[in-house]
Amino acid sequence: MGKFDKFKVDLRGMTASTATYEMDIDNTYFANIDGPEVQKGKASVLTTVVRKGDKFEISFDIKGSVVVTCDRCLDEMDQPIETTGTLSVMLGKDYGEQGDTVIVPEREGFINVAWYIYEYVALAIPIKHVHAPGKCNKGMSNVLSKHSVEEEDGMMIDDSDEGTTDPRWDALKEIMDN
Repeated sequence: MGKFDKFKVDLRGMTASTATYEMDIDNTYFANIDGPEVQKGKASVLTTVVRKGDKFEISFDIKGSVVVTCDRCLDEMDQPIETTGTLSVMLGKDYGEQGDTVIVPEREGFINVAWYIYEYVALAIPIKHVHAPGKCNKGMSNVLSKHSVEEEDGMMIDDSDEGTTDPRWDALKEIMDN
């Protein structure tokens, strides 16, 4: 049995017009898929396959959380995810794509949705991931605040050079005052 056999959806053998699959993904799944964005997490995936003539519409409903790196303190954090997605599939001669439709060889008659689930999970992660206020690593937060630059009246002020400003801003200020 392969790593992703439980993610195979039998299209050719569908007897009803609708089939539902419940799948769970965990740290082992993310380790096996070896994707760049997520290495740990746990989620449940409800997959619904609807046959529409010679095409199939596969819907994914994914809920859970993944472990990502906090952008502020660089510690790991749980990021809740909840997403849906739809994949159009049809049986054909060879693997391929036709617009937004994935073509699966009719002789095989199944599609493995493991990678598609991973892509939906990765797309559900916000661009910015930061711990809730007060939950970041205290040591890293102290170092960050010590070296941070603050903005005052549109000008960047660095605490280490208090009292001095960039001469370019002074020249611009003179132009504005005239």
